[in-house]
Order: sequence, then structure tokens, then C-alpha cells
Amino acid sequence: MARTAEKAASLADESQSMADAMARVLAVADDQGTVQWSDVSGDITSGEWGRLIEQGILVDVDGEGFVVDDPEGVRDALGDDAPDDTGSAGTSSDVGGSSASNSSDSSASSGSTDDDEGGWSRWDKMAAVATIALFLGYSQAPIRNTVGGVIDIGLGPLADVLPFYIMILVLATFTGFSSTVLQGKLMNMDKMGEYQERMQEIQERRKDAKERGDDEALEEIQEEQMEAMGDQLGMFKEQFRPMVWIMLVNIPVFLWIYFMVQTPEMVAGAGPVMVLPLIGEIASWSERIGPMWAWIVWYFVCSMSFTQIVRKALDVQTTPSTS
Repeated sequence: MARTAEKAASLADESQSMADAMARVLAVADDQGTVQWSDVSGDITSGEWGRLIEQGILVDVDGEGFVVDDPEGVRDALGDDAPDDTGSAGTSSDVGGSSASNSSDSSASSGSTDDDEGGWSRWDKMAAVATIALFLGYSQAPIRNTVGGVIDIGLGPLADVLPFYIMILVLATFTGFSSTVLQGKLMNMDKMGEYQERMQEIQERRKDAKERGDDEALEEIQEEQMEAMGDQLGMFKEQFRPMVWIMLVNIPVFLWIYFMVQTPEMVAGAGPVMVLPLIGEIASWSERIGPMWAWIVWYFVCSMSFTQIVRKALDVQTTPSTS
């Protein structure tokens, strides 16, 4: 029991979030007798929950939930942060108040904490839903024609003036510019660098501990790796978040080009549409070059080239720095 209290004190000293997590599970356990992940999932992270189990603060009771191994020891370790143990009614009130307070705090600070913790705001989730809907346009002609027709209101007059290969070049430059700006604004490279540095440090320490045969150090490093799993999830979110917004901008452009190359004017065009190095004349934008259509090949050539130029010009960092 004393060992559990020591671990609880160590976790409480480690961070305030772990102290809050222990206080929350202790309050629920006092009220219900056992605590399950579903009881506290709205108040603590999965990484904190796993850490409490790994450290032995929470003990499984034959699959019926978890109990706090040494409630009094954990309460003493938490000190002022511990919930009052004044009976079921009082505890229920405390639990409800704590839950309401946590919910209120979470709602009030959702805009800022989402960005700080690598979480997704409401706008990010709405963008993800819209992106999934636009994805269907690749296989569903009604969606593709609707999106293409709307965008053609703005791009159609320009396409009537410029050759289509120049139009694709302009759009590839635009999407490359927008992708670079969105990636630079939405992806925190410093935070991702910290994630990578921490994982590299843990791996180096684990390797050294194995070479020394230090089992106690290996156990501590394994516990730290469990905690770092939450950081890896944050890193994944940090990487994927700008991709949603980039696709929200790029997919409509693709759908418009796809819409245009299937128009009768494009299909029945006379003469080659352009000449590519090593490939020669391209009779139609719908002609295949290997597994891809000619317009996709030309788009990617333009996009990759101009994206690199834009990144250099704007000095946008696209890989995390671990220096």
C-alpha cells in the first residue's frame, strides 16, 4: 500500500493533469465502488488512464471495472486536490460538480486547447466531413458535375482564354501555394520536433539500459513509453489536421479539371493537346500515360515543381526540426 502512495505522489508531482486524473478516478471509485474507462473518458485522456493502470494505481477486479489500490494513500498524495470522502451523497455532489466544472472549463477553452494539444476544433471536424463528401465526387458523376459546374462559373471564362495546359499549370501553382500556406499555418513543427526528440531519447536510453542489463531502468523506460503513446497520437493529429484543409481546397480543383476533360469540346478536340518530353504528342487529356490520365501527370509535374519553389520563397518548414 505504501508503494502505491509513493507512486501516486510521484505522478502528482510529475504534472497537474495526472493529479487531476487521479482525483477524478478516486471520486468516481468512492461514489460507485469501481471505475471504468467510460465513466471518466470525458475528463481524462487515454494516455493518463493507461498510466494509472501501468503504475498500479488502478487494479482490475475480474473484468468488472477497476478499483483504486490504496484510496487513502492516493488521497494523502493528492493533498488539497483529493476529493472529500464525506459519504455517498456528498461524494455524488462532488463528482457531479467536478464533472460540470470540467465540462464547463473544456467548453470555454476548446478553441485554444484544441490547437495547443493537437486536438481538432469544430471547424476542423466540419472540414473533414466536407472533404469526405467531396471525395465521393471522384466516383459519383452527379457530385462531380455539381462541383465542377459551380467552379466553372468562376474559372470558365479564364479557361476560354488560356490553353488548357496553361490552365492546369495555373491551378497547380494555386494548389501548391495554398497547401504550403495551410501546412505552415496549421502544423506546429516545433511541437512535432519535441515529440521526435523525446522518442529518440527514450530509444537511446532503452538501448543503453539493455546493454547495461539494468532491469529496473528498463521498467521505468517502459512506463515512460506508455505515457509517450499519448504524444504519438498528438503527433499524428498534428500531421493529419492540415491535410484535411489542403484536400478541402485541392479536391474541388481536381473535380473541375475532371469535369472539363469530359466535356464534348475536350473529347472531340482536333489535334494534339500538348507535347511532353520523352512521351511525345498527347492526343487527348483523357489519354492514359501508364496508369494515369495525361492531365493528372501534367498536373503533378507542375504541382511538385512550383510547390518546391513556393516553399523556398516563403521559407515554410515542412519537416520537424530536432536540433
